[in-house]
Amino acid sequence: MIHSNPLRGPADVADWVAEGPVQFGTHEVGTGDDGGPGLGGDGTTALVLSGSLDAEEHGDHAHWTLWCPKELPDHVRISWEFLPLEEPGLAMVFFAASGHGGEDLFSSALAPRAGFYPQYHSGDMDALHVSYFRHKHASERAFRTCNLRKSAGFELVAQGADPLPPAGDADGFYRMEVIKDGPRVAFSINELLLFEWTDPSAEPLRGGYLGIRQMAPLKAAYRNLSVAPL
Repeated sequence: MIHSNPLRGPADVADWVAEGPVQFGTHEVGTGDDGGPGLGGDGTTALVLSGSLDAEEHGDHAHWTLWCPKELPDHVRISWEFLPLEEPGLAMVFFAASGHGGEDLFSSALAPRAGFYPQYHSGDMDALHVSYFRHKHASERAFRTCNLRKSAGFELVAQGADPLPPAGDADGFYRMEVIKDGPRVAFSINELLLFEWTDPSAEPLRGGYLGIRQMAPLKAAYRNLSVAPL
């Protein structure tokens, strides 16, 4: 194991880097069938993440990103469990994130970031990101997909169907998985492969940082983050 975090509550992300108005909480996890399809409950708690600003009043500045402070290598399997609690909104994961020109993602040489989306997809950082549970806008809810984008540049490079139900129909936690193996990226939910993509460029993104992002007013629970070598 390269990195693991049970994500039982705010204390488990006390050293993570918050950009934007993120709010932390705790979700009580039941026993028995409450753990989700094929997962089983464990009677513990999970980390709840939401926004602290009103989305209607603050618009796109109500969203946020939360970074794991550990820089990760390439050739990894990243997994976590996700449970939508209240919608609308959108969930996203950044990986292989770094600053332009080899700068560290948190270098003072980079422009400040405060959760506003263009700072992440068209600024001075490079990353891959998967957007899933895309229930923010009516068009996203009407035809649900998971999208993989490469930035800087906001290039849509892969897309697949999103099997996640609305929050009211969610059957406990769902297991999310990203494979980052050199130029190859794959994304699965509950072991169902949704898309696979191979970067055709001469210099695909390698190791870097992992970040969680949500669009307000989504409220969601997370637990059992793990990063393992392939």
